[in-house]
Amino acid sequence: MRTRFPPSPTGMLHVGGLRTALYNYLLAKQSDGKFLLRIEDTDQERSVEGAVENIIESLKWVGLEPDEEPVTQSERLEIYKEHAQNLIDSGHAYYAFDTPEEIDRMREEGQKGGNPAPKYDLAVRMRMRNALTMEPAEVEKALAEEPYVIRLKVPENETVTAEDEVRGKVEFKSHTIDDAVLLKSDGFPTYHLANVVDDHMMEIDLVLRGEEWLPSLPKHILLYQAFGWDAPKFAHVPLLMNKEGGGKLSKRQNDVAASDYREKGYLPEAMLNFLALLGWNPGSTEEIFSLDELIKEFSLERVQKGGAVFDTEKLDWLQGQWMRKMSPEDFAGRIQPLVAEKWSAAGEDSDFGVKAALVQERITFFHEAPEMLSYYYEEPKFDMDLVASKKQKVTPEIVPEILTLLSESLTKQEKWDAESLKETLFALAKEKDYKNGQILWPLRAVLTGLPYSPGAFEVAEALGKERTLERLLKANEQNE
Repeated sequence: MRTRFPPSPTGMLHVGGLRTALYNYLLAKQSDGKFLLRIEDTDQERSVEGAVENIIESLKWVGLEPDEEPVTQSERLEIYKEHAQNLIDSGHAYYAFDTPEEIDRMREEGQKGGNPAPKYDLAVRMRMRNALTMEPAEVEKALAEEPYVIRLKVPENETVTAEDEVRGKVEFKSHTIDDAVLLKSDGFPTYHLANVVDDHMMEIDLVLRGEEWLPSLPKHILLYQAFGWDAPKFAHVPLLMNKEGGGKLSKRQNDVAASDYREKGYLPEAMLNFLALLGWNPGSTEEIFSLDELIKEFSLERVQKGGAVFDTEKLDWLQGQWMRKMSPEDFAGRIQPLVAEKWSAAGEDSDFGVKAALVQERITFFHEAPEMLSYYYEEPKFDMDLVASKKQKVTPEIVPEILTLLSESLTKQEKWDAESLKETLFALAKEKDYKNGQILWPLRAVLTGLPYSPGAFEVAEALGKERTLERLLKANEQNE
């Protein structure tokens, strides 16, 4: 199967567009087919500088690279003009010479007459300035002297029918379809003409796009019929919705560019996993899918018709899951340069892998690593508000005694590993009639200076006996 992703460079790649690209990629790859990219830049006025590069980089970031060189529509203007002329010659399109002012007046009159969304339809065309209402000589003169567009000639009294792979059979009455502009006065095609011509020439088997394009479907079906071409299959997937207040995903409530999430530090695996589940379910309780697993599992039959809520809490959860799935070596290699930027000693630390492994279960984003590992490379400050804990029943009054007990007990400790330290400290708590948390919380707080960190045994083991005792001694001195 040959599928395509055809973004317009009118902004940075939207996360909804990235999901559309993903679905197209999955369907192509599960059939050993080709996934193609087409840049639909025919609306030159709305094109944004840097958008094409952003689209290509965003697809590369998540591993959805096209199998052939991208097609750029602005480089194919002669092809569209030729096809538009073919439609004129076959009677399926016509020249229209209406000025923008005349079009605006038509819409105003329609609205005054009770039509909230007037369009250039079967009824309107017969009172406008076009080749269907003008004499041939007038048309020839106008073509030589006036700007014009080429419009689709929608047939009368017909029902346009299509089978949507997500929504089933869909029907459109021809009186509800406007005579869409196919070629603009500047010589650029509209979406409708360029889309159909390119999908045919690129031999696309399935057109999968967002449901906002469903109203365009009957125009595209009519164009395929007018050209005498077999139409591809169509699938219109649900929109992404805001979590708060519903409605289409918008910049007012969310970051909507895929590159925003890359800059925040999300893993491409987490982003693809998240987007795949927005509108599709695997039919099981499984939620963690790699790209290869998605290729095997994805099917249009399980794509829902209703909108999918863009819930970043779920994205953050998936981000954490994919952090845990990384190998310890890969994880350490990814965070070591970040930590070394703040503490150069981390770059030469032969035990860095051990330290990194202790925080892998606790980190959601790589940029959290420097703070999470800070206590290995700088001395934490003693903070009674942190060392004393109401939850652990550690009051400021008992902190000096506990720190002294810890220093005395650990000074005698010979075997310095997490399991041996655990045994010693649990025995100390029992002997002195303290709860385990009353011993362990102050030790962890003194050693790390952080409210969240790996456990006291693991931290003490990684710091080593000498540094552990030094920090306990310093805390005792600061607490006097």
